[in-house]
Amino acid sequence: MISVDLARRLRDAGLVWHPASGDAFSIESAELGGEVFTVSDMTIEAHEFDTGTILGFNGTTEWALDSVALENALWLPREAQLRELLGSAFRSLAHIGGVYRCEILLPGASAHDSSQRGELAHFDAPNDAAAAYALALLALLAAR
Repeated sequence: MISVDLARRLRDAGLVWHPASGDAFSIESAELGGEVFTVSDMTIEAHEFDTGTILGFNGTTEWALDSVALENALWLPREAQLRELLGSAFRSLAHIGGVYRCEILLPGASAHDSSQRGELAHFDAPNDAAAAYALALLALLAAR
């Protein structure tokens, strides 16, 4: 799982979350800092309203949290979700000496290969493929 800091950077770069069952998230509050929740059809459901999305907590009688607005929740995307978000820009992931390296094609006019338009870039994260994907996604979001 990526760090909360990296998840914040993705959100601030424009990554939009559409909650689905199985998604992990934290709540941006001092009282719940560090707690990770999972969207589930039985316990935490996303409810769409005209005013926005609310994450409803079902059966949480042990503490007083009925719901939280989506803007107060921070999505912690999984490795597979991050790779999917890279889409056609993704080129490879390699594990070299304890470091994961994600290579993507950033949009642009220059090309290292005549069949591609863009620039190849790589992003490294020690022992964490999800973080390498997230760093690559940050660059892709910034390039768009």
